[in-house]
Amino acid sequence: MDAIDPVSKALLDDLDEGFAQMYAAYRNLVFSTALRLSGNWSCAEDLTAEAFLRAYRALTGYDRDRLAALQPRAWLMTVFMNSWRNAVRTKARKPPPDLREEPVDGVDPRQDVEAAAERRETGDELAGLLGQLPEEQRAAVVLRHVVDLPVAEIATVLRIPQGTVKSHVSRGLQRLRALGGMR
Repeated sequence: MDAIDPVSKALLDDLDEGFAQMYAAYRNLVFSTALRLSGNWSCAEDLTAEAFLRAYRALTGYDRDRLAALQPRAWLMTVFMNSWRNAVRTKARKPPPDLREEPVDGVDPRQDVEAAAERRETGDELAGLLGQLPEEQRAAVVLRHVVDLPVAEIATVLRIPQGTVKSHVSRGLQRLRALGGMR
């Protein structure tokens, strides 16, 4: 019998405390994925909050056996990916916003300005290149090379075969290279 995941055990012991542990363990993973997929800080914050809200709501309906069998990271990333897909569909149905009203993402005043500008420029360039990939390639590349999930977990999260994950990652990286984003 497989050992139970520590987050799953915490969820079994006390759902609220276990969820707090899940949040602490995976918030950066979910946020960084959201940021790379959306390319926008505030959108990533909204997506992260939505994913954790949906996750908590779902967990309240799970019985002990389902909680014990839970693979929290893969399950949470699946919840996140569903939230992201919903946001993409909703955005496609809405007219684009007036960009003059878009808030500008600020720089943390504690950061070195030059280093922050360089990171921002690199992040913006990467986000722009990732934004040019088809949705399925972008998701696979981000989950594999930004979030560092193994292929098997990506297949679970995206609900596609492992071979398809490998294909999406390979084609996505090939396209990024062609766009000049990777050497």
